[in-house]
Amino acid sequence: MVHLIDHPLVQHKLTLMRRKDASTTSFRTLLNELAMLMAYEVTRDMPLQDIEIETPLETMTAKVIDGKKLALASILRAGNGLLDGFLAVVPGARVGHIGLYRDPATLQAVEYYFKMPKDMPERDVVVVDPMLAT
Repeated sequence: MVHLIDHPLVQHKLTLMRRKDASTTSFRTLLNELAMLMAYEVTRDMPLQDIEIETPLETMTAKVIDGKKLALASILRAGNGLLDGFLAVVPGARVGHIGLYRDPATLQAVEYYFKMPKDMPERDVVVVDPMLAT
């Protein structure tokens, strides 16, 4: 599933990042904030289940994310800039990496690195790549 994220805050932060006079520090800060907003949007439709919890006052029924755990697949190297923001929102996610380059003759993607968590069949995967944010 592909999520189109056109939230005004995302557009605003992209604009600030693209400015010629953006400093390295402001770019990194904005990238982290952008990644958190993207993670929020991508996880919006995750299924929930009810569980019973004990609060300081009483027992209650509350919602938690249901289903598979999450894995983040970072497309090297650019995707790594988004990982911290995603992990700030979903700290329990496992992380994998995929290295690709485009063959200059055929223009086809060539995989040079692939490392994922061993339990991938039990996880939902979010591909983390800033090229998807352009």
